[in-house]
Amino acid sequence: MGLFDFLNNKGEEKPVQPAAPQAAPGAGTDFFGNNKTENNGTTYTVVSGDSLSKIAKNHYGDAAKWRQIYEANKATIGNNPDHIEIGQVLTIPSL
Repeated sequence: MGLFDFLNNKGEEKPVQPAAPQAAPGAGTDFFGNNKTENNGTTYTVVSGDSLSKIAKNHYGDAAKWRQIYEANKATIGNNPDHIEIGQVLTIPSL
């Protein structure tokens, strides 16, 4: 409520709504801004140019660990691990 609103309302008071509780900064994300899941893993949204090996290299430091990401996301990815789509949200399991 601004000053002019107060003057127009002739001083009528409105109840104050409690603020919604906020999580601690960074509580739901990791260092890279990826969402954390309950199993200490994270989620990652696929962007243009991504592959499972690039995602594994970014998250694990080892591109050869792409199979762990694939196994955790078979239901989302399907039978072809080379076919991931922009916008897919993948679970990145903790190792």
